[in-house]
Amino acid sequence: MGLLYKPDWEATKGRFRAWWAGEAMGRCALAVTAPRADAPDEPPPLAPEDPVRRWTDLDHIVALNDYEHRRTFFGGEAFPVWNGGYPGHTAIPAFLGCPITLDMHTGWWDPLLTGPEWRIEDLRLDTGNRWYGFAIELLATAAEAAKGKSIPGVGAFGGCGDTLAALRGTMALLHDVVDRPELVRRTELHLMDMWIEVYRAFDAIVRPAAGGSTCWFGLWSPGKFYAAQCDFSYMISPRMFTELFLPAIERQLEFLDHAVYHVDGVEAFRHVPALCELPRLQAIQILPGAGKPSPLHYMSLLKQVQARGKNLHISIAPGEVETALGELSARGLFIATSCRTEAEARALLVKAELWSHD
Repeated sequence: MGLLYKPDWEATKGRFRAWWAGEAMGRCALAVTAPRADAPDEPPPLAPEDPVRRWTDLDHIVALNDYEHRRTFFGGEAFPVWNGGYPGHTAIPAFLGCPITLDMHTGWWDPLLTGPEWRIEDLRLDTGNRWYGFAIELLATAAEAAKGKSIPGVGAFGGCGDTLAALRGTMALLHDVVDRPELVRRTELHLMDMWIEVYRAFDAIVRPAAGGSTCWFGLWSPGKFYAAQCDFSYMISPRMFTELFLPAIERQLEFLDHAVYHVDGVEAFRHVPALCELPRLQAIQILPGAGKPSPLHYMSLLKQVQARGKNLHISIAPGEVETALGELSARGLFIATSCRTEAEARALLVKAELWSHD
């Protein structure tokens, strides 16, 4: 069946299955969004003035998802993901007790492990935690509100290295990887076991409505999918990344059916060779970061990912799609972009078929 906000959803799911398998599809995978040509002329739902209510008022979150989705054209492999936003209130640091401050646009945690050492056994998931309870309520709302309209995701609840950085504070963890590397490595494995426990609980709620899985990253899988990442790796060497954080990522990949690794920032590009060695990792996203050139500026790295047999995900401007398809194989390539109008988006999908080559 199609979805109200994605009528060709059944065909799109077939293309996702082919993309994960690295099969040729006639063109690259292309997710292109634009304002709908027939978008109703209406104001957005009025947000609560209190920051906490902004992120916890379920009626407002339901109305906001419907408002955004009915005004968006989801072309190609783009699809509507029902979500409650990602300010960090439904993530493992909050579940473990990190104080969180929310404003109207985002949120941030204060460190919890502030002493010189910590005990791994003290890091236990508290399912009675306020924010864990809200996450369960939010996902149940998503599963119901998304039915027949969009795809509910499990959210964004933590990543390798980044959860521990939230618990310790980034500067403290930078000292820890030098002063107590074995404790860091063992804690990461413990936190990944916790991550898997959370994923199972969240996935069980939304899977019936999702018919598979998605998260904060705009890909869909018929199995268990999440975007793996370690943004903390931006600040460490390849050797340190491989020794301290890769074991937890490998455990995550063994659990998941499909994964893309979110390489965020040019200084994290140094870890791509190690990531290409992971047999359970199907795809790598190359994201230079804010203020940096387009991913196409790093064409040798993009070609390296493809040469190593990994699917490649890039986000580029619509005017760059022809250049990308002239340089890269369409097989396993996923391009995310957005156009100014629905007509431009539809035209780009047609042109991409002409520009793609295997």
